[in-house]
Amino acid sequence: MTELRQWLVERLAGLCSLPADRIDIDRPFREYGLTSRKAVALSGQLATHLGRPVAPAIAWEHPTIRQLSDRLTATAPPVPAPRQGSGRTFPQDGATELAVVGVGCRLPGGISSPHGFWELLRSGGDAIREVPEGRWEAYRRTSPGHAAVLDRTTRTGGYLDDIEGFDAEFFGIAPAESAEMDPQQRMFLEVAWESLEHAGIPPDGLAGSRTGVFVGASGDDFARQRMEDLPGINGWSLPGTTLSVIAGRLSYLLDLRGPSLTVDTACSSSLVGLHLARQSLLTGESDLAIVGGVNVLLSPGGTVYTDQAAASSAGGRCRPFDAAADGIVRGEGCVSVVLKRYDDALRDQDRVLALLRGTAVNQDGRSNGLTAPSPAAQRALLTQAYDTARIAPTDVGYVEAHGTGTRLGDPIEAGALAGVLAGSARTGTGPLLIGSVKSNLGHLEAAAGLAGLVKSVLALHYGRIPPTLHFTRPHPAVALDDLGLEVVARLTPWPTGEGERVAGVSSFGIGGTNAHAVLTDLPRTVRP
Repeated sequence: MTELRQWLVERLAGLCSLPADRIDIDRPFREYGLTSRKAVALSGQLATHLGRPVAPAIAWEHPTIRQLSDRLTATAPPVPAPRQGSGRTFPQDGATELAVVGVGCRLPGGISSPHGFWELLRSGGDAIREVPEGRWEAYRRTSPGHAAVLDRTTRTGGYLDDIEGFDAEFFGIAPAESAEMDPQQRMFLEVAWESLEHAGIPPDGLAGSRTGVFVGASGDDFARQRMEDLPGINGWSLPGTTLSVIAGRLSYLLDLRGPSLTVDTACSSSLVGLHLARQSLLTGESDLAIVGGVNVLLSPGGTVYTDQAAASSAGGRCRPFDAAADGIVRGEGCVSVVLKRYDDALRDQDRVLALLRGTAVNQDGRSNGLTAPSPAAQRALLTQAYDTARIAPTDVGYVEAHGTGTRLGDPIEAGALAGVLAGSARTGTGPLLIGSVKSNLGHLEAAAGLAGLVKSVLALHYGRIPPTLHFTRPHPAVALDDLGLEVVARLTPWPTGEGERVAGVSSFGIGGTNAHAVLTDLPRTVRP
């Protein structure tokens, strides 16, 4: 270590009251608690030590000891600038294909990999369970009134086995900061990293690249809990609880220079994020996109609301399109997918799992109530998505529906699917197959759309459609035969045909924002 680096290590340790052997020359100063005031003091001490002026903001321009010492000794190249793109212009509304090249997930049922997810789906696994012991106990102790409400609150859901575990040291995050991080931030870091590894892309090789991060998230249970503890708020509390930082933290960690945003349109959030990622890739704004969805249920408040709104399933299961459908069960989890332009994926010899051919987003507008779905908007959404993808609606083999298993939502969605994708035009091609992963996992809310998308990617990749659970008899308001629809109730080979396999994925938000994605398998000439 050079003399200047050693001096900086000792000075930083002194300013932050840490032992010198705890200082890593590649970790940002801020992670050691170097405040703005202390950073200015450091620049003044540097000026005295070097015998020449030093800019007060130098620690922000060169935020690690290695970068700062190299800059001051003029031996290092400048901080990486954003990598230049190809210079091509891509049509925002064209059918340019994107490749899904990587997947990561953390889902109920102990699922921590795409293979594990496929095994759960293929075998018809049911990941619904009781709320983990101790999850809600703090609310029970608040008052007898709180305890009485909890006693009658739905306790079943798609809960994860572990939301506490996190390797902060692996990500270079100090223990004090890690303790203030929303579990959604921690989980997305891990799952996004795993999705890049699944794609064969070294995460630490993306520094300076035009990689975009688009994350769907809407749950703020941790923020509500943490920010109500006024005496306990510290310098890490706000970035640890703000939803925008879910995306921003990954971009910061990997030094990504593309767009970075967290999307909140409630239950359609992650599929809206996918739509925005597609636009960013097709315009050349991004050269790689990491799209995620995350949801963690720390508070019973949302479940109490769902119960009060008569939207919870009394039987504790989502039963999409079934006569016994009586509501949802909530779920938690995280999903991440990695996208590239298809020609770039071919150039880089990536493994391509499926092609994203088109997306669409719209709004219900003034429907029959703020949270009420709009049949007309859903039909318009489907028409727009398949026009964008340049795929005939009657070529669709399977739709991963929003499929919540509610008395109102299922009939409206089935009618919209039939009106655009099924009906008399499918004569000779068989009914449109539909299903919903909510029957396996519960409703993952902001992550629900991407969970359905990954299910569809895996189904395309393996050429089989997993069963939708708990389907016995059609909903009385959903005449499946008349509508030209069929719920996939067992593991089913993809419908035969000479053309490409086509899947659709729908997701609708409680505020009225709807999204749909169109996927296909690989062209026959390049299928693995």
